[in-house]
Amino acid sequence: MAKRDYYEVLGVNRNSSADEIKKAFRKLAVQYHPDKNPNNKQEAEEKFKEAAEAYEILSDPDKRERYDRFGHAGVQGTSRAGGFGFDFASFDDIMSELFGDFGDFWGVGGSRRRSGPRRGRDIRYDVEISLEDSALGKKTTIEIPRLEVCPVCDGTRMKPGTQPQICPSCGGRGQVSFTQGFFSVSRTCDRCRGEGKIITTPCAECNGQGQVQRTRDINVTIPTGIDNGQVIQLRGEGEAGTRGGPPGDLHIVVHIAKHDLFERHGNDLLYIATISFPQATLGTEIKIPTISGEEETLKIPPGTQYGEEFRIRGKGVPYLRDFGSGDLIVRTIIETPTDLSDKERELLCEFATLRDEEIIHDERSLFDKILGRHKDAHKEDEKER
Repeated sequence: MAKRDYYEVLGVNRNSSADEIKKAFRKLAVQYHPDKNPNNKQEAEEKFKEAAEAYEILSDPDKRERYDRFGHAGVQGTSRAGGFGFDFASFDDIMSELFGDFGDFWGVGGSRRRSGPRRGRDIRYDVEISLEDSALGKKTTIEIPRLEVCPVCDGTRMKPGTQPQICPSCGGRGQVSFTQGFFSVSRTCDRCRGEGKIITTPCAECNGQGQVQRTRDINVTIPTGIDNGQVIQLRGEGEAGTRGGPPGDLHIVVHIAKHDLFERHGNDLLYIATISFPQATLGTEIKIPTISGEEETLKIPPGTQYGEEFRIRGKGVPYLRDFGSGDLIVRTIIETPTDLSDKERELLCEFATLRDEEIIHDERSLFDKILGRHKDAHKEDEKER
């Protein structure tokens, strides 16, 4: 089933501001919260996943621009919203982003978000590759700085062998209550930040963060046919999650360097071939390089014009995750010689005379003498006839 337009999912138009997009998603997020749909949880989950994916793309300026230009194909593999499993940890992460601590008051957030597992952040990495690598594929290694689970405390944030204490401010509930007039209001405990426990002896390796900064070598396979701006997604290679949450993903954005010989247009390649005037007039055969490093023989027919194009089938860029390849397009450019010898000039003058073509020149020279001689000879031939 084809995906619905993201703007349609959120019920906004393409000119909507970031605040309007956030407001629209906030409304849908409350509407499809699992607590509000106990009798139809599965449908609510699907609706929320769809809205979350649309919000993730349209709330990010770069992703929104690619989506506006190329549709779903432009952001394929860049969204992680579809991975939310409604385990409340991931769901309430979004609700907290939208509502803050007021999520507790309105019943759309909660201390469970703070104390539960949280998914790690995604990482974006921009890589420049050659046109050959984009066409033929390549295996490479990149260095990625990222947060990883602390190897000493295993992400618990505590010194090994110690235990957390019950928060004295909230008694382990994660929330504190206070009265305002006729109302009793609960909010997240400031001391333990909703966890109900506090760490008195933090891990020295990570300073109680549960994560440490590391640089890792990641093996990447560049698929054949990948195009400029497309994304390679490596699941689980992003930053580590917290409190036992899963890691994020690594999104590698591909940029293709300019090539000396070829221009890429979709899966076709354009090559400019320079030929001489006699070759274009009389026809010839020329050797054409290909992206694979081989050569192809191209027949240039007599009378070829400047800018005329010829196709060599199947010698372009392979289709991404599909069979076949694009074509190699050869555009002919006719070169005009500038360093003619006297003999070459004489022959060209004779050619111009035979075709009755006027030649403009600036000063009297050997060229003029030759041209006059050929014209006189031409007139004598006419008289004799």
